[in-house]
Amino acid sequence: MFQRSIFRQAKAARSVISSSSPASQALRQTTQSRVPAIRAFAPQTIRSYSTEKEAKEASEAQNGEAENPIQKELDEKNKEVIELKDKYLRSVADFRNLQERTKRDMDGARNFAIQRFAKDLLDSIDNFDRALLAVPADKLSAAKTDENKDFHELVSGLKMTQHILLNTLQKHGLERFDPAEKVDGKAQKFDPNLHEATFMAKAEGLEDGDVMFVQSKGFTLNGRVLRAAKVGVVKND
Repeated sequence: MFQRSIFRQAKAARSVISSSSPASQALRQTTQSRVPAIRAFAPQTIRSYSTEKEAKEASEAQNGEAENPIQKELDEKNKEVIELKDKYLRSVADFRNLQERTKRDMDGARNFAIQRFAKDLLDSIDNFDRALLAVPADKLSAAKTDENKDFHELVSGLKMTQHILLNTLQKHGLERFDPAEKVDGKAQKFDPNLHEATFMAKAEGLEDGDVMFVQSKGFTLNGRVLRAAKVGVVKND
């Protein structure tokens, strides 16, 4: 009994000594310091591996989309549609321009179809004016008698024929203008678009550039000058 109690005390003393020895304490501290280090390093390693894996998967996905034949074909079709739409819009614009140009040409051909024929008639109209101007004014103002009755009828017939001819031509766009007619009681000014100056001279009571004499009257066809009027222009300086 006594020996057994001594053995138990010796065993307890050894356990106390072993637990309080520097070696055991150093081993315990080393074990404790290593455990946190392992715990701190493990999540970083896992997180770093996960980030690299995600980047690799994203890169592979982008490369797969870039190399996708369906997407590539779709892009080519969209580009082709844009080109065809541009060509269509250009064709429509060209066709509309062609329509407008054709319409203008048709209107011009219709409005000026008688231009050559009208030019050939201008000399005949001028001859009517010359024939009427050749008759003295005092004979026209004289009373009608049996002696000059035929003369008055001839002059009246010429005037009537000239009037009918001018009205007929006017229906087709041919009009005559006389620069000798005054505007607001004043002589007309020389207009290079309507008049052709045959000479220039001094004239009292008129300003420079005024039309003082009309050699032949002018004509227009649908607003276009067919023949400019030949006039004399005042130049006092």
